[in-house]
Amino acid sequence: QVQLVESGGELVQAGGSLRLSCAISGGTFGFYALGWFRQAPGKEREFVAAINWSAGYTNYADSVKGRFTIARDNAKNTVYLEMNSLKPEDTAVYYCAVGRSYVLREAAQYGNWGQGTQVTVSS
Repeated sequence: QVQLVESGGELVQAGGSLRLSCAISGGTFGFYALGWFRQAPGKEREFVAAINWSAGYTNYADSVKGRFTIARDNAKNTVYLEMNSLKPEDTAVYYCAVGRSYVLREAAQYGNWGQGTQVTVSS
């Protein structure tokens, strides 16, 4: 069974950086993409970034483009989210999930969600 475990979230000051990791166990057969989403209190879960598992092309939400970078290490079955120039509005629980279709920005197209990791950006 595929399981995803996020890590790396913590409290950081505005302007700082963090790197989140998503460790995948149980194999990667049938993966089309790995995506990162986030959910702030009282808000819906929103798309952050995704990476195609085989070809490696990426897709970003406009709100993080130029600040966040998604990358994968196929040998380690791990996906990373490098976050720079963090803002208080980036505060949220960050989740990774498996995408099995070319529709990258819709949470409903993803499964095998991890438990999430909390990122808090102080002003």
